[in-house]
Amino acid sequence: MAIQRMDNVGIVVEDLKATVAFFVELGLELEGEMTVDEPWAGRIVGLPGQVVDVAMMRTPDGHSKLELMSYQQPAMITPEPKNAPPNTLGIRRLLFAVDDIADTLARLQTKGAVLIGEVTDIGDSFRMCYLHGPEGIIVALAEEL
Repeated sequence: MAIQRMDNVGIVVEDLKATVAFFVELGLELEGEMTVDEPWAGRIVGLPGQVVDVAMMRTPDGHSKLELMSYQQPAMITPEPKNAPPNTLGIRRLLFAVDDIADTLARLQTKGAVLIGEVTDIGDSFRMCYLHGPEGIIVALAEEL
């Protein structure tokens, strides 16, 4: 077997507290927080002397995790453009299945989420939308109809 599973997706953010609050509002659970400043960590990622604050989030079913990181050292680098559109090369979005897209969107908008396009039905199967979450992270929501 080549792999056993995918454990998590990591995202570097500037405002760790606000980003954690956003994903808690979405329904993820905060599994734990810590500061990592051990030499082995810097060797793994190629940033000797790194100091990074980490928050591990997990989905309610326990199958998926999101690792949020905010670097104290070295300084973080801002990509351009900051709020890249969905067709920009690289990881573009995280998709979450939700029970009620209207309610979820309304709650996330109180945490700064901005709808990118429209909430749209895909036939009679799904209702979907894309939104900008914290730090320009694109979050897609899908409600099974």
